[in-house]
Amino acid sequence: MSNVPIDRKYAKSHEWLKLDSDGTATAGISDYAQNSLGDITFVQLPKVGATLKAGGSFGVVESVKAASDLYAPIAGTVLAVNTALEGAPETVNQAPFDSGWMIRLKVANPAEQDALLSADDYAKLIG
Repeated sequence: MSNVPIDRKYAKSHEWLKLDSDGTATAGISDYAQNSLGDITFVQLPKVGATLKAGGSFGVVESVKAASDLYAPIAGTVLAVNTALEGAPETVNQAPFDSGWMIRLKVANPAEQDALLSADDYAKLIG
């Protein structure tokens, strides 16, 4: 059974979003996604300042099994990327919800989170 923290929202494409009270958010991929991909060998993230659209690609994660696009769960401007993943992409496998985060965003429209899945709904999706 995958770990699905209840303090986040989830995209059907397996990214998670954690909104902060200051209008920023942190995003990454779910435990289910990292487990499905297998050993992650490379993570390509956007540049700070990039503008993302909800559902738009923001990068790529490569594993021993496959390469997979990453999709923004919400629109916003990239404030920070997790540069530690450049040298240690396996961090995403080890701690996808903590040190394996991928991007921090200044959220364009917080109401967009309403289109995302709750932890319960995401847990049902991944069964």
